[in-house]
Amino acid sequence: MSYKTFLENKRRCNVPTGFEPPELHGKLFDFQKDIVSWACRRGRAALFEDCGLGKTPQQLAWANQVLEHTGKNQIIIAPLGVSRQHVREGKKFGIDVNLVASMDEVKRGISITNYEKLHKFDLSKFEGVVLDESSILKSYSGATRNEIIDKSSRVRYKLACTATPAPNDYMELGNHSEFLGVMSRVEMLATFFIHDGGETSKWRLKGHAESDFWKWLCSWSVNIRKPSDLGYEDGKFKLPKLNLHEHIVSSKQHLEGHLFALPASTLQERRNARRASLNERVRMAADLCNNEQWVFWCNLNQESEALTKALDAEEIRGSTSEEERERIILGFLDGSIRRVVSKPSIWGFGLNLQCCHNTALVGISDSYEEFYQVLRRFWRFGQEREVDAHVIISELEGAVLSNIKRKEEDARRMGDEMIAHMANISSEQIKGASREIETYNPQQEMILPNWI
Repeated sequence: MSYKTFLENKRRCNVPTGFEPPELHGKLFDFQKDIVSWACRRGRAALFEDCGLGKTPQQLAWANQVLEHTGKNQIIIAPLGVSRQHVREGKKFGIDVNLVASMDEVKRGISITNYEKLHKFDLSKFEGVVLDESSILKSYSGATRNEIIDKSSRVRYKLACTATPAPNDYMELGNHSEFLGVMSRVEMLATFFIHDGGETSKWRLKGHAESDFWKWLCSWSVNIRKPSDLGYEDGKFKLPKLNLHEHIVSSKQHLEGHLFALPASTLQERRNARRASLNERVRMAADLCNNEQWVFWCNLNQESEALTKALDAEEIRGSTSEEERERIILGFLDGSIRRVVSKPSIWGFGLNLQCCHNTALVGISDSYEEFYQVLRRFWRFGQEREVDAHVIISELEGAVLSNIKRKEEDARRMGDEMIAHMANISSEQIKGASREIETYNPQQEMILPNWI
C-alpha cells in the first residue's frame, strides 16, 4: 500500500457508491429533487427530515430511479398501517407500488411491506431497500434492528428515512450508519466518542473529533427541519401554531401503601395511578370532544376500551386487521369517521392526519419520541389550521409531562447543534456546490543537495 493510499484510507468520509440520475421532473419541490439526486449519487444515504417535508415521495422517487438504473426489484419496509398510504402516494406521482405480504407476491418493480412481515422476505433478492420510519433501528440490541442489518448486508442501494433520529442518542446514528454499511456502531463510538461515566449508554464526542464527526455524518445523511436549513425558500413549509393544553384531574383513590395522595415515584406506581384515575380522565376527554374530528391516544387496553365506549369512537388495536385499519383511515381522511382511539405504538408513526387538528393524549408515557410522533401526525407542514393538543393526566402521575418537556428541550438544543454544524456542509453536498482548489502539479524535477 502506498503512503498516499494509506492517507486516503484514514479520511473519515463515506465514499459514494451510487450513480448520476437523470434530471428529476414532476411534482417534487426543488429541495426534494436535489436531495433525491444526492441520495442516488450516494447510493446509501439517510434522510433525517421533519414531518411534512415529503419523505414518502422522496422515497418513491429514489426507489424508482434505482429501479430504472438497475432494472432490478426494490422494496420499501414501513410500519403497519403506512404501507397503503405509500401505494396511494405512488399513484399521485405516477409510480406503481405493489403491497406484498411475502416473497411469493413480489412482482417486478417496487414492493412495499411491513416490518412485522420482514421474516418472510429475502432482502438479498432486492437491489434497493428503503426503511420508512427508520428510527426502528434505535435499539442496538433489538431483534428487529439486527434482522434488518443482517438481511440487507448484501443490498447495494439503501435509503433510511425518519423524522426523529434522536439527536441526543448517538447509538441510533451509529445503527443507521451500520445499516447503510458506512461504519459499525462500535467503530463509530471508538472513533469519535469517549465513554462518559458509569452508565454504558453515556457517550460524548471527543473534543478534537467533533468537527470530523459532523463532516462524516454529512457524507452519508441530510438533517433538515425546513428547506431553508439547506438554503432553499421555505415557501409553504411553515408550521401552524400549536396550542398545548394540560389537564390535571383529581383521583379519588390513593396509591397502594400511601396514606395520603402522593405523586408516583416508580414506574409501577405510575401505572397504578393511571388505573386509579381512568374514569376521571375518560370523563375529561368526553367533555372536550365536540363535533370536529378527534384522535385520542392511550397506552393501556383499559383506557382504549373505556374511551371507545364513552366517545362512540372507532378503535384501532394491535389485533385490528389491515383491511379494518384501511377502512378506518380512509373513513377518517374523507371525514366520514369523526373519532378514533388508538395507541402511539400502533397508529402514531408515519401517517399523515392533517385533515384533523384536535387530539388528546389520555394516557402518556415517558417516551419523548411517542409524544413527538403523535403530535406530528397533525402539527406538520401542510396543516392549515392551528393544532389543539390536550394532555390529560392524573395528579398522582408525578412529573411525566415535565419530563417530556425537558426531553423536548434537550432534543431541540441538540437538533439546533446538528443543524448548525451540518447546514453549510450539507448544502454544498445536496446542491452540488463546490470550491475551486488549485491543485499543485509539479512540472520540473527537484534536485536535492548531496548533504541531504
